[in-house]
Amino acid sequence: MFPAPLLPAALALIAGVLLARLADFAVWEVTAALSAFLILAAVCWRIGATRLRTASLLLAMTCCGIWTAVAHKPGEPPVLNAKNGENVLLAGCVVEPPSVFGDRERFTLELATNARIQISVGLDEGEAPPKLAYGQQVEVEARIREPHNFQNPGGFDLVAWLARTNIYWRATARHARAVKVVPGSCGHLVQGVLFSIRTASIDRIDRFYPGDSYNSAMMSAILIGDSSRLEKAWTDDYRRTSTFHALVISGLHISVLAAVLLFLLRVCMIPAIPSLVMAVGAAWIYALVSGGSPPVIRAAAGFSLYLLARIFFRRGRLLNFLALVAIGCLLVDPAELYDASFQLSFLCVLALAGLAIPFLDRTSSPLARGMRRLEDRDFDVRVEPRVAQLRVELSLLARTLSLFALPEKAWIRLLALIARVGFFVYETAVVSAIIQTALLLTMILYFHRLSLTGVIANVVVAPLLTAMVPVGFAAIFTGFSWLAAVASWMLKVSAIFAAWFARFEPDWRIADPPFWAAALFSVLIVATVFLIPTMRRMRWIAIAGLIAASILIALAPFPASKAQGRLELNAIDVGQGDSLFVVSPAGKTLLVDGGGFLTYGKAVATSFDIGESVVSPYLWRRGFRRVDVIATSHSHADHIGGIAALLRNFRPREFWTGANPDVALVSLARELGCKVVEWKAPAQLDFGGARIDILAPLPDYAGLDQPNNDDSLVMRVSYGAKSFLLSGDVEQNIERQLALNLAPAAALKLGHHGSKTSSTAEFLDALHPGIAIVSAGFGNQFRHPHPSVIERLEERHIAILRTDQMGLISVQTDGRRLWMETAKWSGRDAAWWTRPFSD
Repeated sequence: MFPAPLLPAALALIAGVLLARLADFAVWEVTAALSAFLILAAVCWRIGATRLRTASLLLAMTCCGIWTAVAHKPGEPPVLNAKNGENVLLAGCVVEPPSVFGDRERFTLELATNARIQISVGLDEGEAPPKLAYGQQVEVEARIREPHNFQNPGGFDLVAWLARTNIYWRATARHARAVKVVPGSCGHLVQGVLFSIRTASIDRIDRFYPGDSYNSAMMSAILIGDSSRLEKAWTDDYRRTSTFHALVISGLHISVLAAVLLFLLRVCMIPAIPSLVMAVGAAWIYALVSGGSPPVIRAAAGFSLYLLARIFFRRGRLLNFLALVAIGCLLVDPAELYDASFQLSFLCVLALAGLAIPFLDRTSSPLARGMRRLEDRDFDVRVEPRVAQLRVELSLLARTLSLFALPEKAWIRLLALIARVGFFVYETAVVSAIIQTALLLTMILYFHRLSLTGVIANVVVAPLLTAMVPVGFAAIFTGFSWLAAVASWMLKVSAIFAAWFARFEPDWRIADPPFWAAALFSVLIVATVFLIPTMRRMRWIAIAGLIAASILIALAPFPASKAQGRLELNAIDVGQGDSLFVVSPAGKTLLVDGGGFLTYGKAVATSFDIGESVVSPYLWRRGFRRVDVIATSHSHADHIGGIAALLRNFRPREFWTGANPDVALVSLARELGCKVVEWKAPAQLDFGGARIDILAPLPDYAGLDQPNNDDSLVMRVSYGAKSFLLSGDVEQNIERQLALNLAPAAALKLGHHGSKTSSTAEFLDALHPGIAIVSAGFGNQFRHPHPSVIERLEERHIAILRTDQMGLISVQTDGRRLWMETAKWSGRDAAWWTRPFSD
């Protein structure tokens, strides 16, 4: 019998939640099926049909998962009586204290029950942020906008993620004076106390490290869960070596703090059960003070289940605890299943309890436990033969060494210590390797990373950061600065080790595997967990299959999704910017621009990289690991902001630019081994069965000292009788010169995002396109595309495709015909692009 009977029930519930996403079910249908399976299970129990009863109960759990998912389908979001982009006076309750991000402060306001808005306040130079706290009534004048997703296949659903926390709008206030605290209080008393503890803890950390933004931000993130001040550069080495989990508040923090507290309570002679009760209470308080993130809540719930098991003198089984916590979480919120933190937590504990612990119990754990009381000869007969043999051999070695120096007992203790350290390092490495194997698919799907040094790095970095947690909390509770200094030293050492391991870590990014490979890997993990404690002959087959599937997914030898024999142009939704992906009939690839942020000509300071977080995931979802050519039309931030990440992620053979290329990007491209080509018209080249004509910059063009729109690299990509014109941001002057010798094109990427400074009537008449593609941001403040441009296009009966309204736009041609598809029109799931285009 499988030792964790609740795990199959949890897996059946998970299967039900997945089925509800794949097909539509009515509540009455699921209720009828659930009732039928329960009745069948009762009948089987009466007649003694054990296997059929088990199957009926598992099917009932599957129906329960479907029913839960159907019942929790989100309803209509609340409505705010204001237009997108309108300035309004908002009044509500501060339900999330402010966090400062550079020159901005952000907090959350609850306008009505379960209707919240996230407000960002601009801070002028030298201006102090408004002092806000949980439970204050606030009025603020701000420009409101609805959250909007980057609508590309497989993209992150920001709208749904915010809605899960009841945030349905965002707003921007231009300065701190727009925020006014009004009389009255709101909120809940308990939450107010928890937030005050959180704020006081962060303030104490800041006092420990005055003027040291690194230590303050890192300690606040690790101990309290406030990651608002973290900079990406500080955590890059941890991410690359797969040790970032030790920086994030998770179940590990709960376990460490609970273990330390239990030890102290037992030292104080407090009985076991009261000690456990106090430790559980402390775990829940910490979980809530640290922000109540789902991983910490799940860990606190698991620890509470352990307490219940101890109270009723039941042997705690980690897999059963995992199953119960998963069942509880999914019954309350089935959308948790699609959350990365839930998947990582579930798989991590599953690998630990279902793979690592059984493996170590059969290999090294008995030997490690056998190192206790090594000098006690009578203890040898109480252990299994292989452990007794190791003890005897170590004793003989100690006796031999005592002939040269030191007494025999000293050698025995030293050898026991060396053996324990060796077993600890070995078991830590084994656990790390098994957990990383189990998380392999999830890490690739969400982060497209695989760490080669993570197994060894976790042996050093994770224990250091784990040990730092109780030291840091001791400093917060006592106020002793020397403890804060010790914690800072441990953080510094961990950073040194992470940086050292990162030097040997290849910058290896992995594309998404096909569905069948992901499904096979998932099935093999579950099968291995079930087979290890039961069927000895089959377990090695499952383990070998899991290792083979891991290697297959890591090497990713799968072909990318391409439309064979067609020229393909994809306008990726990057907001207010440009990013175009061209695939030639022979499969050669060209990426033009990488998106970025630009506001009134001033770059916005942000840690969000469009190239890393929007463009790269789209290419990885399609299975592309390399891009043949990356090009920049010109050097404005909304076109080149993501290029650095794209160069590192896809290592192109060539890097193309127009006039006035960005010096830093050219240097980076050469550093990565790319051939840099600065094009000028006229030029023509074959590109994988297609032809590319360079139309601009014009031969006599002399750019200005600063980048401008007319620097743009303009290209015509042709196949057969059809061609696409990629016009960058060129404006009227260049368009007028191009129009003199311009042949018609099937599709035009409008210049300058549809601005009135481009797409003149003369240019459109010369080009005579059937399709106009507009790459612009949703609700952008520039009014792109401009109404006058839309009017000119409509007058000429040109089809207008806009990324702000339709998301990703894809146009294909076989040289004679055109196919068009957008993320909005497809009506398909996140993997619509894996299916072939239909005629």
